[in-house]
Amino acid sequence: MNKVTPKYTDFPHGIGQPATRALAAAGYFQLEQLTRVTAAELLKLHGVGPKALEVLRQALHEKGLSFAGE
Repeated sequence: MNKVTPKYTDFPHGIGQPATRALAAAGYFQLEQLTRVTAAELLKLHGVGPKALEVLRQALHEKGLSFAGE
């Protein structure tokens, strides 16, 4: 199994490594990229759960951003 270990992301550490790897495998490396996807779509990624989603939502909110459709 080939692990995806991103060299650089600006995701908060609180989301955990499984969520970070899942996002990177789906092509997301920057918080701003998540504004183009819905929370429901992210929850479909294996490794991204409600806790990671809430941490990401808070990080987006702090930058004045949100998931698509919110």
